[in-house]
Amino acid sequence: MIDPAAAYNAMSSRDPRFDGVFYVGVTSTGIYCRPICTVKAPKPQNCRFFESAEAAEKAAFRPCLRCRPELAPGNAPVDSAHRIAQLIVHRMNEGLTDEGANLEEIAAQFGISSRQLRRIVQKELGVSPIELMQTRRLLLAKQLLTETKLPATEIAFASGFSSLRRFNDAFSARYRMPPTRLRKESAEGETDWKLSDTSTLQLGYRPPYDWDGILAFLKGRAIREVEHVAEDRYARTIRLGKHSGWVRVTHLAGKHALAVEFTNSLSPVLPALLGRLRNLFDLSARPDVIAAHLRKDPLLREGVKRNPGLRVPGAFDGFEMALRAILGQQITVKAATTLSCRFAEAFGDEIETPLPELSRLSPLASRVAVATVDDVAKLGIVSARAKSIIAMARAFHMDGLQLEPGANPEAAVERLVALPGIGPWTAHYIAMRALRWPDAFPKEDIAVRNALGRVSAKEAERLSQRWRPWRSYAVLHLWRSLSAQAA
Repeated sequence: MIDPAAAYNAMSSRDPRFDGVFYVGVTSTGIYCRPICTVKAPKPQNCRFFESAEAAEKAAFRPCLRCRPELAPGNAPVDSAHRIAQLIVHRMNEGLTDEGANLEEIAAQFGISSRQLRRIVQKELGVSPIELMQTRRLLLAKQLLTETKLPATEIAFASGFSSLRRFNDAFSARYRMPPTRLRKESAEGETDWKLSDTSTLQLGYRPPYDWDGILAFLKGRAIREVEHVAEDRYARTIRLGKHSGWVRVTHLAGKHALAVEFTNSLSPVLPALLGRLRNLFDLSARPDVIAAHLRKDPLLREGVKRNPGLRVPGAFDGFEMALRAILGQQITVKAATTLSCRFAEAFGDEIETPLPELSRLSPLASRVAVATVDDVAKLGIVSARAKSIIAMARAFHMDGLQLEPGANPEAAVERLVALPGIGPWTAHYIAMRALRWPDAFPKEDIAVRNALGRVSAKEAERLSQRWRPWRSYAVLHLWRSLSAQAA
């Protein structure tokens, strides 16, 4: 049964992760919509919520012509249309849709035709795939021109254009000015870009933002030589395709943004880099909506009051996250971090950086997939867990397992638990962080069950319904409260 208050909160956020989970019928109009519909939100008393489009129509509501409920995940002529559109955007960021890419090749990644792909993007996002790519390129170029000192040629390629001429033509046509007009004047005494190997961009968020909390979470799980968390910053090595380098992230509280310093070697994959960092730091969350719902529960009220800007830390890399989750099964966070560090030292490639704490890249699935159980077990990892790690790596490398934002969480969880040694807790934890699923709930978690009164996993699942659709955030609040008590 749907909780009307939770559903209304989800609808108010227009978070695409809830698309297809429920539908809203508006009694004042007789129309039912998807939760991502862009019309003005109706009053709560005028809303009825349904688990399916069929249930809404049985109750005499007619479908919205704007959001088209028949296109919701699970109901579209091409199933999961909105989710596919979001994944297309995500993979554009990942660099899989460069200017020379063939639409047939892109569509094949989703098992659809290029005609279907064009139709999905047009209906879901209101533009053609080419228009979508062009707008995203120009917006990134505009930010790079404003905030960095990268030369125009590098900005053109970093934004996805195949030549400087095409970049200049597209920019001038769209914004009616040459790109150089946006170039910032160098501040007095500032290092010239030619003498610097890094650039800095800002990533905004909706305040409040619990920077100290997310930094503490990442610090306790940092992989030595791959990541480093200092008192006020996070740094890590990066490998995206053929490009490698490092990033350093700091907080600009007064600007409600994070400052991302990145090596210029990563500029060709900048959209992917920035997208992954937004996921890692949960920058797209709506803390006002989430906190307003969770503080209704007496169990969470004080925690939400203390940490109104709490975020659910994401994952920079899905494989790295899944590997870390398997290593963390049935042991402490500290012990799991020790094993992760050993694993990275054994399977991660070395990299030179000017930061002494960063000297190794995160292990690739392709390398782990060909390892033997003995190769992994000799690191102090039990054989059963070693087999699980290798099976997961092979699923990534050979069977197309994708753990990325926008993926169907139910399908991903089902596929994960089918792998040896991965249970529901691990699968939901991965969904919470790598898939950015806001309603993931590892009901087997002993800390959560104890906080709920030492209940069974089944009872924890029942009690958690009052937190929906933000159960991932509720779990983080409980973990934070328990950590505070232990301290």
